[in-house]
Amino acid sequence: MKETSLSPEEKDLFMNEAIKEAHKALRLAEVPIGAVVVLNKEIIGRGYNLKETTQSAVKHAEMIAIQEACDQVASWRLENAQLFVTLEPCPMCSGAILQSRIEEVYFGAFDPKAGACGSLMNLLEDTRFNHWCYVESGVLSTTCSTLLRDFFKKIRTKKKQKKKEMLEKD
Repeated sequence: MKETSLSPEEKDLFMNEAIKEAHKALRLAEVPIGAVVVLNKEIIGRGYNLKETTQSAVKHAEMIAIQEACDQVASWRLENAQLFVTLEPCPMCSGAILQSRIEEVYFGAFDPKAGACGSLMNLLEDTRFNHWCYVESGVLSTTCSTLLRDFFKKIRTKKKQKKKEMLEKD
């Protein structure tokens, strides 16, 4: 089994950077998910959710951060890199993580509806693939979970208010 190469302080530092990215998504009314790719303890890729803004299903935080990191090192291989993301990666992002050879993945909140790192399945640690990752969940989980929970609560409140207004018009 692979092991982590980072200290708890480093994990918190880099997850806080992913949280900053998530706040950028939040300011655009996107689901607040952020990610950073780290190589040699330096951030080489950043991303935040842009699905609604771009109307593209592939504009997940992880995908954007991985692409930026690949551009930075001028290679599709991100060997020895770590990915920090505020929400458990989905199957698409997990595939990109495996394809790019990222070594370690750290995430904050579990995603029981679409998570592919332990919730619905565990793609990243499946040793049947030619590459697999060290995965650690729960890094700054309270902050990551609260950010997402508050976002969706606000959406539900707006929908209820809109429905109430529609009923009052009738």
